[in-house]
Amino acid sequence: MSTVRFLAPPTAQLCRPVATFRPIAAARLSASAASPPPSLIGDKPVFAAPAHIIHPTWRADSYGEAIAGLEKLLISEKGELAPMAVAKVDEITAGLETENGSAALSPSVERLKTGFLTFKKKKYNLRPGLFSELARGQSPKYMIFACSDSRVCPSHVLDIQPGEAFVVRNIANMVPPYDQTQYSGTGAAIEYAVLHLKVQEIVVIGHSACGGIKGLMSFPYDGSSCTEFIEDWVKICLPAKGKVIAENENTLFGDQCTLCEKEAVNVSLMHLLSYPFVRQGLVNGTLALKAGYYDFVKGTFELWGLNISATPSLSL
Repeated sequence: MSTVRFLAPPTAQLCRPVATFRPIAAARLSASAASPPPSLIGDKPVFAAPAHIIHPTWRADSYGEAIAGLEKLLISEKGELAPMAVAKVDEITAGLETENGSAALSPSVERLKTGFLTFKKKKYNLRPGLFSELARGQSPKYMIFACSDSRVCPSHVLDIQPGEAFVVRNIANMVPPYDQTQYSGTGAAIEYAVLHLKVQEIVVIGHSACGGIKGLMSFPYDGSSCTEFIEDWVKICLPAKGKVIAENENTLFGDQCTLCEKEAVNVSLMHLLSYPFVRQGLVNGTLALKAGYYDFVKGTFELWGLNISATPSLSL
């Protein structure tokens, strides 16, 4: 049976002694009363995505230009297409055109279409009040940082409903420190959530078997590099790696990764404190920081909170 545990974090002390963690609990928002549905998605056709996306029509010139561009991209140094490249172009061409020249839906696109139809039938049409309210704007209570891992969608794990959470997903659910140049995308999301949406909670959720954390624990960071972006991104939480290795040098690598999955969440919470509007929210009492850990192997969820008043950690 799946369980949910609310408990203290794996480590009580971070790099700043004034910050400790304490257990908390989060509440779900309820749906609003029923009201006429918004006219955002028409009834006919039921699948209301733009026609040019679902059934693209290729003009002779644009289609030819696209294929020519692909051939140019795959061209070899000798100026000729390699056999594998030719086969790939033919495969892509066949996938784009049917016998009469019209576009064919791939199984993956059909899956998206079916998924939307299911959503509309079982959720959208059954909750007109909620979607009518959302058509007028959003006021989520939570901002959630979660991993891009396909196994840990926070909407499913926490039963988050539309309008309840402003979500940012990235490799290893990391929050970088304040940097207007290098991490402006994350900064923009935090600024919008805190100053404009007025979220009350920022929750950073780690998870079991995280590939990003495994990479962080594996990369040597000795000047060499084997990735274009990943190493530079996950080093955001290098302090977590250093702490885990220093305190668990003789522990098996897999267990070290598990410890780092949780410690990296703590580091991300500390990075949130580098954002001036986050600090101001904490001081004003309008914002709280929370940390979570979802173990999809065991079916458990842990949640702890940052308390800058140095209250001792508790366990429930």
